Amino acid sequence: MICHRDGGALTMLFQSPVVQIGEFEAASGWHLQAEGLCRDDLCVPLPGSARRGNELDLALVAGALRMPLVHDAEVSLWALGPPAAERALRTVQAPDLVLPDVVGGRSFELASLRGKKVLLLAWASW
Repeated sequence: MICHRDGGALTMLFQSPVVQIGEFEAASGWHLQAEGLCRDDLCVPLPGSARRGNELDLALVAGALRMPLVHDAEVSLWALGPPAAERALRTVQAPDLVLPDVVGGRSFELASLRGKKVLLLAWASW
């Protein structure tokens, strides 16, 4: 198994859709308990059929944790996570931002548009 962390988001790569419980626990931080999969104070119910002896069915784990599971048959890998329920934006309020006005040379405050719908377009050459 390979783990990749992008910021706070964790993606795990597996070579099989069924993994050892200890391997999954070590990589994900989730622990199998009687209540289901638990991490810190949070427990998520897990179907009994998800456990196969000392292994976990990744498809059932993915469904319970709301994590996407993607299979690439060409390289025989399964990618799990990060949770789809997490929002990319923590709030819909834009930060206070001051931009230079390219025409007049004055500063433009984004906050002056508060309460209005705004579309920001960004471009980079790379």
